[in-house]
Amino acid sequence: MSRLLSVRWQDIVDILFVAFLTYRVLLFFVDTRAMQLVRGMLVIVVFGTLARTLDLKVISWLLGYLLSAVIIAIPIVFQPELRRLLEELGRGRLLSSRRHTADISEIYADALVKAVAYFQQHRIGALIIFQRDTGLKEIWHSAVHLRAEITQELLLSIFWPNNPLHDGAVIMDRQLITAAACYLPLSDNPDISRWHGTRHRAAVGVTEVSDAQALVVSEESGHVSLAVRGRLSRPLNDDQVSRFIRRYFNPYEQNLTVLQRLRKEIEAQWPGAGR
Repeated sequence: MSRLLSVRWQDIVDILFVAFLTYRVLLFFVDTRAMQLVRGMLVIVVFGTLARTLDLKVISWLLGYLLSAVIIAIPIVFQPELRRLLEELGRGRLLSSRRHTADISEIYADALVKAVAYFQQHRIGALIIFQRDTGLKEIWHSAVHLRAEITQELLLSIFWPNNPLHDGAVIMDRQLITAAACYLPLSDNPDISRWHGTRHRAAVGVTEVSDAQALVVSEESGHVSLAVRGRLSRPLNDDQVSRFIRRYFNPYEQNLTVLQRLRKEIEAQWPGAGR
């Protein structure tokens, strides 16, 4: 009890900062070769602690030398990872999870914007569903599960003509392409123009049963339309498509001002939708 009472506030700040810094460094090494080394070092430390507790002197001596050798080898074997770590620290990104998330979101948004532009230019039909709060597992559980990173090349390969997956829709969240070749419920709304085909009716249908948003590229005209809350917009221009995609992938910009501007744009596309 006396030791607890003697703890200073500086000690608490010191412990919290070291814990946070250790967490950020470990998070930086996730999915890299260095993470395997970190796990190996943790195993050595655990066994070393047990050996000292049980007074196993030979094992403690061997593990101590092994750990020393590993520490010496780290700068040599993992020079690229350590260099990237120092670069991220110098840019101020290592300690900021928000900045890292924003950078990743920008990469995903840029990949999708380029893919949609390619679909427009080459008249390739596409249907992309942006999952939000409502889960769509009942739709994608019977589709082709991907759980893949969002890249331009992957989207192009999915919707490429005569590809086995190009007929269905792609469902994605803000981090992954969840599934492809998804078959959606078709809308029976009589207000939808008869010039719109199955792809557009599917885009409207999924937004009628969920809060998802659907971006559809017409195979005949190359126009891009957005389906929200059971309504289909007029063809969007490149700037509108880019802004919609970037807002979806960047939740940190979803402040009141942006929402008001987005509402005005939706009302411009669908008069009365914001009421």
